Amino acid sequence: MFTGIIESICKVKSVRRDSNSMRITVELGSLAEEVKISDSIAINGICLTVSELDGLAAVFDVSSETISRTKSTLGVLKASSHVNVERAIEGMGRFGGHFVTGHVDGTAIIKSIERHGDFASIKFAAEGELLDAMVIKGSVAVDGISLTISEMDKESFSVAVIPETLKRTTLGEAGIGAFVNIETDLIVKTINKQLEKVLPRRGRLSVEKLKELGF
Repeated sequence: MFTGIIESICKVKSVRRDSNSMRITVELGSLAEEVKISDSIAINGICLTVSELDGLAAVFDVSSETISRTKSTLGVLKASSHVNVERAIEGMGRFGGHFVTGHVDGTAIIKSIERHGDFASIKFAAEGELLDAMVIKGSVAVDGISLTISEMDKESFSVAVIPETLKRTTLGEAGIGAFVNIETDLIVKTINKQLEKVLPRRGRLSVEKLKELGF
């Protein structure tokens, strides 16, 4: 389990791709001092397991399932790429973000970036399946970063990003057209799943359908 509070921006040391798998080596720097083999670490929001340690670098094997859901993000990683890194939360640790599992639901693309002094408003284009699991003022993990949804429409969602987040995560260097990993809020997904069981099965559940049904 993770919180979406990024610990460090780290550099990819190497990427090896096979027909249906990947092996990624990431330079963890000082974070490596407390990392062990088999530890879970979120790399750009993707929960990966440390398979080897090489000095201050960690090696991760990526399955075909993970690749299929993140091909537009993992597919462009190369040596020297920067990634957001968060180690799994400790049992007695402070919970500063929201519940993040590291199981990515899909990807979105940066549609626009508006700067307001040191702050930024970023809009992401996303598929309907992802948007159906979002609510305004709800949480979303973007490349592993815990953010709050400020606006939504039928094709996109927006977040307001504070200067500290821009400085400490890869969003500070992201550009329009870049793909990002998206994990929607676990609580919203759970509620959606339960509502689908009790409400009439007339197509997909959406905010509009809930309004039609009187919610």
